[in-house]
Amino acid sequence: MSDAPAPAGPGLPRRTGEPLPPGLRDAGERMDAEELRAHQLTALQRTLRTAYDEVELYRRKFDAAGVRPEDCRTLEDLARFPFTTKADLRETYPFGMFAVPMADVRRIHASSGTTGRPTVVGYTDNDISMWADMVARSIRAAGGRPGDKVHVAYGYGLFTGGLGAHYGAERAGCTVIPVSGGMTARQVQLIQDFEPEIIMVTPSYMLTLLDEFERQGVDPRNTSLRTGVFGAEPWTEEMRAEIEERVGIHAVDIYGLSEVIGPGVAQECVESKDGLHIWEDQFFPEIVDPLTDELQGPGDEGELCFTSLTKEAMPVVRYRTRDLTRLLPGTARPAFRRMEKVTRRCDDMIILRGVNIFPSQVEEILLRTPGLAPHFQLRLETRGRLDHMTVRVEARPGTGAAEREAAAESVVRAVKETVGLSVEAVVVEPDTIERSVGKIRRVADERIRG
Repeated sequence: MSDAPAPAGPGLPRRTGEPLPPGLRDAGERMDAEELRAHQLTALQRTLRTAYDEVELYRRKFDAAGVRPEDCRTLEDLARFPFTTKADLRETYPFGMFAVPMADVRRIHASSGTTGRPTVVGYTDNDISMWADMVARSIRAAGGRPGDKVHVAYGYGLFTGGLGAHYGAERAGCTVIPVSGGMTARQVQLIQDFEPEIIMVTPSYMLTLLDEFERQGVDPRNTSLRTGVFGAEPWTEEMRAEIEERVGIHAVDIYGLSEVIGPGVAQECVESKDGLHIWEDQFFPEIVDPLTDELQGPGDEGELCFTSLTKEAMPVVRYRTRDLTRLLPGTARPAFRRMEKVTRRCDDMIILRGVNIFPSQVEEILLRTPGLAPHFQLRLETRGRLDHMTVRVEARPGTGAAEREAAAESVVRAVKETVGLSVEAVVVEPDTIERSVGKIRRVADERIRG
């Protein structure tokens, strides 16, 4: 694919998605394929040696698998090494995965820990600097330029989103507005007053902000915003279209997870919007079958795994993300492979009466059904001896009773046709379903467990 700007669709942004000028690309982006592979192998060998020598868990796992760091002579040899899982991080809680003395750790972040102990990650000075570089690179790929104002509505604190976006935007030469999450009405006012060009936030909370704009009688298309960098949760192409149409901005995807670094592991380029280029000079990707653990071939879907290449405080080896995607050749950044947009996770999959269904599949149906808003929740419960799913979705303002009934019937029919599952659909009043200020909770599982 060329670096020519993607054609603007109906109502798309005030400034087109221009390719990044060569002068703004950093040294990593300027590597050719041969230089990148040489760098990856050297960095990978160093990471494996550090992990084995400094982290007791890795030493045990490598020994149990019968491999040593010196067994990695090519990039393909990485497949011989054991995986790292979130359970490993919880087993070593809080600091057992750190490969440097605590005196060299400059920051600690942690996951929410909704299923037990949180997963804890640490950063040295160099880690924080590399992280800022990767987020800055991501912002530039998204269309951001030095001097832009960036409204950061990701949460600050132990969650990596807010501070990751903040440091990266500063490194990119932007002006940061560190709003964090919540206080939705105030956020809408600040966007009007401070006139940011870029917003960084979860896509579900962006929808909440758009509802608040409209509640206040303000057309979000008349604001200064021209780019939204959305991440921290799966979102579909239908949601991208919804956001771009309602705001008149480019909506692009940023990918990351705290165990690997935080946001900035991969980024969608604004000129192509065809998947996320992985910053492979820092993070080496693999795709494996989530059931057999076998390495998948180019273009095959599976679970995404990452090995960090330059992290000091907490290197990770073949970390299983639980995200389902596939690897594709690079386009806007030819040296870096792309990952297909993540809309599904292994642990998001709902098994209902023997049928597998993902929330993203329902979202796609709802967003193309007239009269329905993008706010929904899937309620799982046990009725008699069988599990049952109800799709609760908001009507758009002004949708009449007959249109709501027709929309509900359309959803039931579409789920049956596409997934093969019988569900119930209930269309509720606008502003009925709880809004998100962070990662959205799409599934309420109230089933009786035997």
